[in-house]
Amino acid sequence: MSRNGTPSEERPERSGDEVSPTDEQWEEFLRHAERGTADAPKEPSARARMVTGRLRALDEEAARTRRGRWRRRGKSVPAEPWQPEGWRTGPAWQEMNGRTRKRRRVAGALGMVVVAGALVVAMRPSLLTDHLPGGGRAADTTPLPAETAPPTAPPPDGGDPLGPTREEPFRGSPALRWADGAQGIEIPEAKAVGGLDRDQVAYALRMTKQLLVEADLDPATLRGERPGKALELLDPLQEGWLEEVERGLREPTRDQDPLTLFTRFDPDEARLLGEVVKTRGRMTFEAGKAGSVEVHADYTFVYPLVKAGGDDVTRTIVRRRMTTAVFDPARWVSTRGKLSVLRTDRNVGNSACDVYDGFLHPTFPGDAPGTAPDGSAMDPYDRSEWLDDDVCGTVTRT
Repeated sequence: MSRNGTPSEERPERSGDEVSPTDEQWEEFLRHAERGTADAPKEPSARARMVTGRLRALDEEAARTRRGRWRRRGKSVPAEPWQPEGWRTGPAWQEMNGRTRKRRRVAGALGMVVVAGALVVAMRPSLLTDHLPGGGRAADTTPLPAETAPPTAPPPDGGDPLGPTREEPFRGSPALRWADGAQGIEIPEAKAVGGLDRDQVAYALRMTKQLLVEADLDPATLRGERPGKALELLDPLQEGWLEEVERGLREPTRDQDPLTLFTRFDPDEARLLGEVVKTRGRMTFEAGKAGSVEVHADYTFVYPLVKAGGDDVTRTIVRRRMTTAVFDPARWVSTRGKLSVLRTDRNVGNSACDVYDGFLHPTFPGDAPGTAPDGSAMDPYDRSEWLDDDVCGTVTRT
């Protein structure tokens, strides 16, 4: 209620400008004027009445125009009063504030999209790196199943065109999915053959694996030290063999090359990077001469190497084929519990050609070229073919 007892909803609304009084308000004004009431509504000024009349004329003109236009189209809509911008339609800042709020909503939505994208890339960096120059596809690190038959083709690339680093020594190599060290030398299930029982055959298989571990994986052997543990596995009664191996270690030559049985690096040139050597291959066996079993091993070893006194990193790949045998001492001149080596061959990828000092000599990035290869291009990871030992080809990858 107002001070004079009149309901507040009957009083005219006010804004920043005067508006025209209604008929009811005008009659009330006349009544108060006759009674002489002190707080009676004041009569609108002449200017206010002129402005009110002008606005009513504009409203009527706008209504006539709008009705005529819509009638031509067979439609009819209520007439809208004429409204100057920023007065009867409300302050202009409200409209501007609405646009500002809209821009803020859009900016907020974009911000959420950016944050979500950053989280996805953080969880799966390959979504970004795969589209960067040189990024390539994300490397597949799923371990391969054991090799049970001769491969028919070389393995695919490792998924990264870049080479090894100290942090990722097998980056870009198919060996990334190979087994580590001795885990890659799996022994087949033994059975009795060649007059030897199952246990004797199983022993021959275990001895062959142990020889491969000591000759191609033992850290001391790889550092160029005397491979004493491997030599202890060999049968001293195998005519001429052990003496020849010992002589090759002391005085290596082309005909007496210890690399035919051992993997060795010159410690003044290179050393193994880390503790992991990747291994892949297979082992089989068959009956030998009566009272013996022959074991055939065919394995490829991938060695990550760092240059001595430097930071350069490279890889050398050695594939070794070897045939060993265990003979029944009751039927053959042999030492019980010892292993005979019937044959051994090797292919090497990334080592200097025509050097017979008992060590492998890998090439590192930035090294001056050594002896030019005399063979065609070779893939040291290709286990579907065997190259002659005398071939020194250009490797297509390391």
